[in-house]
Amino acid sequence: MIATLRATLLGKPLDPLKAETRHSLALVAFLAWVGLGADGLSSSAYGPEEAFKALGAHTHFGLYLALATAATVFIISLAYNQVIELFPTGGGGYRIATVLLGPYAGLVSGAALVVDYVLTIAISLAGGVDAVFSMLPLAAQQYKLGTELGVVALLVWLNLRGVKESIRVLLPIFLGFVLTHTVLIVYGVLVHAHAIPALLPDTLAETSALATEHSWLYTVALLLKAYSLGGGTYTGIEAVSNNVNALAEPRVRTGKLTMLYMACSLAFTAGGIILLYLLWQAVPAEGQTLNAVVFKSVLAHSGLSGSTLALALTATLAFEAGLLLVAANTGFLGGPAVLANMAADSWVPHKFRYLSTRLVTQNGILLMGASAAAVLWWTHGRVELLVVLYSINVFLTFSLSLAGLCRYWMGQRGQRGWGGRLALSATGLLVTASILVVTVSEKFFEGGWATVLVTTLVALACLWIRAHYRATRARIAQVDAVFAQQPLGDAVGTPEPDPRGQTAVFIVGSSRGGGLHALLWVLRMFPHHFRNFVFVNARTVDAQAYGAAGEIERLRAEAQATLDDFVRFCHSHGMPATSYLGFGTDAVDELTALCHRVRADYSNAIFFTSRLVFERDSLLTRLLHNQAALAIQRRLHFDGLQMIILPMKL
Repeated sequence: MIATLRATLLGKPLDPLKAETRHSLALVAFLAWVGLGADGLSSSAYGPEEAFKALGAHTHFGLYLALATAATVFIISLAYNQVIELFPTGGGGYRIATVLLGPYAGLVSGAALVVDYVLTIAISLAGGVDAVFSMLPLAAQQYKLGTELGVVALLVWLNLRGVKESIRVLLPIFLGFVLTHTVLIVYGVLVHAHAIPALLPDTLAETSALATEHSWLYTVALLLKAYSLGGGTYTGIEAVSNNVNALAEPRVRTGKLTMLYMACSLAFTAGGIILLYLLWQAVPAEGQTLNAVVFKSVLAHSGLSGSTLALALTATLAFEAGLLLVAANTGFLGGPAVLANMAADSWVPHKFRYLSTRLVTQNGILLMGASAAAVLWWTHGRVELLVVLYSINVFLTFSLSLAGLCRYWMGQRGQRGWGGRLALSATGLLVTASILVVTVSEKFFEGGWATVLVTTLVALACLWIRAHYRATRARIAQVDAVFAQQPLGDAVGTPEPDPRGQTAVFIVGSSRGGGLHALLWVLRMFPHHFRNFVFVNARTVDAQAYGAAGEIERLRAEAQATLDDFVRFCHSHGMPATSYLGFGTDAVDELTALCHRVRADYSNAIFFTSRLVFERDSLLTRLLHNQAALAIQRRLHFDGLQMIILPMKL
């Protein structure tokens, strides 16, 4: 019943061991642009507005902002192409900071990225709902928060069904946004084409006048402030490098092509919208975004009026809101990917590496959704506050990644093209670090402190988790060292297992000590009772194994070698033994199925496994360690099979 309902809601399970499964899920450049690039493109719905509004009465600086925005997009995108080249298995900012700057720099980058992707979901949904409610009466504003929370739940469900499915559902929205905004920007600029030649000299003259009236320091500070507060425009650029492992082969080429699509579309859209603000002299209106104001003016100039104008504006803003919905989906792709990489390094619970039957990192998706809902509830979906919270971590990650690239290329002196790449990385670092410093100093007491605090708390939690895992591994290594001294026997010609004999079945993992601990305990407690000894192991195909070429084959060989070691030990002591190996996305499901296979082959089987027992057990230790033993025991007992869990004290 539950399995049927799950299959209906989420889709049928997928086999991670089939090559065609991986091929069917991999994203080509166009779909990657939709799924991963939408975050960057959607930022044109709020980033340019925040920058332009920061200019106040000095709107003539809009020309500088338009040019600087387009240039910055290409600088950061080209720098992140280097990340794709150096780390073709994914990991993005977290991996490059870890490898090139050290694990603690990687921790800071990873913590920032996790918080950032939560905010990606929150700000995208808040911005999208704002765009929709710009078309509704002011009385409808009270329903915004409920709408945002409902969309979070919808996106969680879509992503649990699978990455590619969620992108295909949202594809028409993305294309509608690109088409409508391209037409409006091109038409809006062409209408005022006669004013463009005088724009630069007029801007220079007004800049000089402002500097004379106040000072050049004031003038430059004003421009830098507006430029920095529009930093939300560049968010999402790093998403491709975080998810290279989800791209179609050849991954590096696909990643670079995706970055090109993203850079061109974002530079054109964001720069074009700022230019529209300037040319059409857009003024903020209550209950409406600045985009809604300028698009209404452009559509009215085209000859539309009345209901036709309202319908065209509604369609445009609906596509803008829809794209923000697509962009929120990027958080559900990038966030779980970062968590999976951090779980591989034991910064977060290992369960964030596990894939669901639909081959998505289910735990990460659920965490992203719950966290985004909490942020929306706390901020009441205020875009101006979310932009501040969002931009700080974006540029912290950018700066760490680009600092890592600078360090890397300085160490590659003499390699062909190193100078140009170092210059590009250094330029990007200067830009992103400057924006980071201005944003933090300008907005720290307006909500920026919350981002700093939350990111710090996440990093501290990660430090505690890793320390716990390290201590646990050290204790397990001590147990392994004790049992490593167990000598092989001198028996030869051990008979094959008897299917009708009493059989002890051991569910083992990668720890030799744990398996031998269970075996020797059974031999001591049930001397001469068991005639057969069977060892069962099921390896989980997690996000790391599924994303890296050849990793599944390596896991298979490693697991089989461990099982062969147990069988060899039994044979050396004259005990008939064999082994069973399985692979799947859920260890409990796979091990339960293997146990039923063993029971079908050996009717008189009793199952044993070890479970870590801590002196001070708590909710946190249960969260950090797999409770598979208890889950399997419950299932086997329900099916009439006997299983005993042996405590392994640490």
